[in-house]
Amino acid sequence: MTKVGTWMTKNPVTIEKDATVIEAVHLMKEKSIRRLPVMDKETIVGILTEKMVADFRPSKATSLDTWEVHYILSKTSVTEAMNPKPYKVKPDTDLTEAAQLLHDRKLNGVLVVDDNDRLVGILTVTNALEALIEICKDPDVCKK
Repeated sequence: MTKVGTWMTKNPVTIEKDATVIEAVHLMKEKSIRRLPVMDKETIVGILTEKMVADFRPSKATSLDTWEVHYILSKTSVTEAMNPKPYKVKPDTDLTEAAQLLHDRKLNGVLVVDDNDRLVGILTVTNALEALIEICKDPDVCKK
């Protein structure tokens, strides 16, 4: 059985809990990523996604201008916008089980942790699709 550890993104980019939302936005753009595990040193305290940031911003109907929105986000901690209870799996979790979790919970990614709950990777829908593509190159595997 194929395991999560084979397909996950190892050593994902993270952000510290005392960072601001605007710092997270800049880091996501700079690294071309859509989710950031939020850390308190070595401890996972949450996850922040592009969608959470977008939902956290004031609507376009607001009278705030771009600079005011930027100012507000520069004063707002990532802990105010993050999900404090991200889904987690282990590297030895079957990839099909993790993919089922992604599907059933409509997630775009899950954190991968070791036995001590330390972050070791992240498994995204893109990682799962890469695995599917590679596995299905074997015609005997994907006959159905």
